[in-house]
Amino acid sequence: MKIKEIIVVEGRDDTVAIRRAVDADTIETNGAAINDETIERIRLAQQQRGVIIFTDPDYPGEKIRKTIAERVPGCKHAFLTREEARGKHGKGLGVEHASVEAIRTALLSVYEEMIDPKEEISFQQLVDAGLIGGPLARARRERLGQLLKIGYTNGKQLHKRLQMFQISKEQFIEAMKHVMQEEQHV
Repeated sequence: MKIKEIIVVEGRDDTVAIRRAVDADTIETNGAAINDETIERIRLAQQQRGVIIFTDPDYPGEKIRKTIAERVPGCKHAFLTREEARGKHGKGLGVEHASVEAIRTALLSVYEEMIDPKEEISFQQLVDAGLIGGPLARARRERLGQLLKIGYTNGKQLHKRLQMFQISKEQFIEAMKHVMQEEQHV
């Protein structure tokens, strides 16, 4: 599987894992403190071939993703669940621990960021769906993120991602039906 876009990852081990799964070029951020030189390389990559941001499903990975998205608009995003990114014996969390299949699936399910997104799903609808505030909100957001392949977020970030990736009301409703059905079967 050949990937046209350049994939932005956190480090060398992520590059190795990506190259086991697909034929692709990468840019490594080498941590959350992304310097201007790296941002310029990512900006050039975005202009020439496009960029897929593929960071770890943890706080530093989300910080990197947000920094790049703010400074280089129009990037695509690939996500792994925390389970897919967990290391053997539960040690470590990152792209480097993911299976070849999980990496390929994530790269086949990329979302393109919309520069000027319109709101399909309101913040109030997220509250009404029990995704913000409430005892099950975190678990529901986590499962919704898995089903929509947009990663785990807090409530505010979920609202932003739903807009940024232009998740339709129909996609949202369908995914929420699954979340609610699964809750009833637990």
